[in-house]
Amino acid sequence: MNKKKLLSLIQQREGIKLDFKLKLDISSESGKKELAKDVCAIANSRGGRGYLVIGIEDKTKRVIGINKLKSLDEEKIQQVVSSRCEPPIPITVEVIEVEGKQVGVITIYDGGQKPYQIKETGSFYIRRGSITDTMRKAELVAAFEENLLLTVETCPIIKSTVDFLNMDLISKYFKNKGIYINKENEKFLLESAGITYLDKKSKKYRCTFGGLLVFSDHNSICIPHNAIKIIDKRNINSSKVMVINGNLLYMIDKVKKEMYTLLSKEYPIYAVMEAVKNAVMYREYSRADKVIEIILTKKSIIIISPGQLISKGSYNSNSGYNKRNMWIYDKLISLDDKNRFSNDGSGIERIKKAFKGKGKVKLINSTIEDCFKVILPINFE
Repeated sequence: MNKKKLLSLIQQREGIKLDFKLKLDISSESGKKELAKDVCAIANSRGGRGYLVIGIEDKTKRVIGINKLKSLDEEKIQQVVSSRCEPPIPITVEVIEVEGKQVGVITIYDGGQKPYQIKETGSFYIRRGSITDTMRKAELVAAFEENLLLTVETCPIIKSTVDFLNMDLISKYFKNKGIYINKENEKFLLESAGITYLDKKSKKYRCTFGGLLVFSDHNSICIPHNAIKIIDKRNINSSKVMVINGNLLYMIDKVKKEMYTLLSKEYPIYAVMEAVKNAVMYREYSRADKVIEIILTKKSIIIISPGQLISKGSYNSNSGYNKRNMWIYDKLISLDDKNRFSNDGSGIERIKKAFKGKGKVKLINSTIEDCFKVILPINFE
């Protein structure tokens, strides 16, 4: 890191990838624990590499400096982090002169092996704004899923039954794959495709999470957060609310039908549907406390998708695509005989193009609310 980059960091506020410390004490056990916890939290937070800047007064941003020999021994810092964090978190330690004083910088790299934990306690930490906090269950599941350590879609739903499945949809899926399903191969194919699983204790077949999402018309019984809520706030006296449940393709088609009744024919409804399709395809389904929301106001249409947008090629991947929910992606693409997902290129770019010269499209990737918002203008400029 050069001095210019460091000065730029000092001007910024503390956040999920930046923490200022007046001093660093690794001579004590409590100091070692705090360092490991801070590094672990920054490494688990989204957004690429992060920084611990040492020798800066947090509130005033005044450069205090450090004693390099006493507090910033790179070998000892590396030893503390490597011995207390699991998997190993890649870091570098540098000392840069600012205003005639020594400032320490620990750079924490995105090693692509999230989530990281503290070996001694097994705890997982994350940054919430400028605060270090314990990771919640949904955040842990998302981290495992994003790094291909866990596929949420194939997780078993204990209270389900294969009677929930729409066998016509399932037959259509396998037929489009060139496979014909019958009574003889049905159990084998459903289990092999990750749609069902065999409960070894009861010897009964149950549905997987993804199996219900894609192939069940009544999945809200087991997965109540699989819903799209349309909230019409254009009438200031009363809001109208509609909740749509069902298999994922049905939900998309139902929303489209409702948009044609709620919006004028001149409005680019296909742009709204691009945002809705992206939300259905890529939302974070492990967030059981959130549903997809479409909010209509007098000024805008807001499509809110649970979970932040994952950048292309991030999280230990050079594949160039968003790899969240790839099991669902495969199933929906195979079932899509109405060309819902046939457009080439980025859905976001198509949305922007629809409003070119008419109004501004806003995209908000909120780390605080853990959601991705697409805000479309209603009254064209």
